[in-house]
Amino acid sequence: MRDLGVGFRYLLKGQKWVGRHGRQYGFGLLPGLITLVLYAAALVALALWGADLVGWATPFADDWADPWTGLFRGFLTVVLFALGLLLCVLTFTAVTLLIGQPFYESLSEAVDRDVSPDGTAPESDLPLWRELWISARDSLRIVARAAVWAVLLFALGFVPVAGQTVVPVIGLFVTGFFLTEELTAVALQRRGVEVRERLALLRSRKTLVWGFGTPLALAFLVPFVAVFLMPGAVAGATLMARELLGEETGEGGAAGAPEEEGVGA
Repeated sequence: MRDLGVGFRYLLKGQKWVGRHGRQYGFGLLPGLITLVLYAAALVALALWGADLVGWATPFADDWADPWTGLFRGFLTVVLFALGLLLCVLTFTAVTLLIGQPFYESLSEAVDRDVSPDGTAPESDLPLWRELWISARDSLRIVARAAVWAVLLFALGFVPVAGQTVVPVIGLFVTGFFLTEELTAVALQRRGVEVRERLALLRSRKTLVWGFGTPLALAFLVPFVAVFLMPGAVAGATLMARELLGEETGEGGAAGAPEEEGVGA
């Protein structure tokens, strides 16, 4: 249970780090803002034309007696929008990280240099296009896993009592795990840790992962909060990745070292 508190402290440390490094924080906001606009447009389109899509997909209900056709299609429209909203929450981080790969790579490297005892950061020898391809491929794998969980939990939500109490709590923990995987991937991928190894590493410290990711998942449910917390979440995930790999971290440097060139406010 101690790891729950440790994970939460890493989340706070990441927010504090970007608070001291204003330029990195400002650049880190851009990918989240772009993703937010894209997702908002998709949800608006779903709200405007979701009923038409459901009507097109259910021609067999055209001849049903009133009011059953309207009730059936109305229910499916609500379900479609709810699934779209859930998928937005589950995939927001993955899409934002993909769009903001260069921004977050720079931020993560700056964190590594700041807290590393020798002032260095692990660097990937791969070209940018190769890193983007690996990131996109791994993100799709994680999104596919998250989508399976999303559908399962959505279905379980119809179970009386448990669906309205236990299932939402499980959903937060599941979302927190996948959020943490996506965020730590920035630092771990740079170190050459493949997605299977990353998942195994995170599963070995589940309570640490939940302590970091579950409060973040809860905060991400509030509109626009994800955009402003993403830079700090990447910074905190980088710090946590160092612990998961057993790398030494100079806490004194993280707290009070002078800002490096290109990192300062």
